[in-house]
Amino acid sequence: MSDQEHYHKLERMYLKANINTGIFDTTTAKIGEGIAEIGLDITDKYFHALGAIHGSVYFKLLDDAAFFAVNSLVKDVFVLTTSFNINLIRPANQGTLKAVGKIKFRSKNLFVAESVLYNEQGKEIAFGTGNFAKSKIELSEKIGYR
Repeated sequence: MSDQEHYHKLERMYLKANINTGIFDTTTAKIGEGIAEIGLDITDKYFHALGAIHGSVYFKLLDDAAFFAVNSLVKDVFVLTTSFNINLIRPANQGTLKAVGKIKFRSKNLFVAESVLYNEQGKEIAFGTGNFAKSKIELSEKIGYR
């Protein structure tokens, strides 16, 4: 399988996941070698009481971007997030958010990736760093890898 086919299968797997079709219904995904971009159109269903995006949405986008940057390099199994830290810089309440994840380090059993979340004006609104490990779960049609 070519690298491009692998990236497209990961994109389809992401976009068809239940959480992205039920709760996060306007996501986008673009995956390349060691990099992933995840987008989300802001709606008020993601807001906390003060009228801005809840921190859990920031976490999801940052983790997803870093995760898929890692899985772009792993073609046989699904990877798992083992830890992830986020830093919230500023609120967002309109437009489109874009999280960009990149690989920082890789070894046989450990991957470290970072991601940055941008608002529609290109301002950084959050960033995060995570550790990821290979699982024993095969990338297959059974989990949406098609």
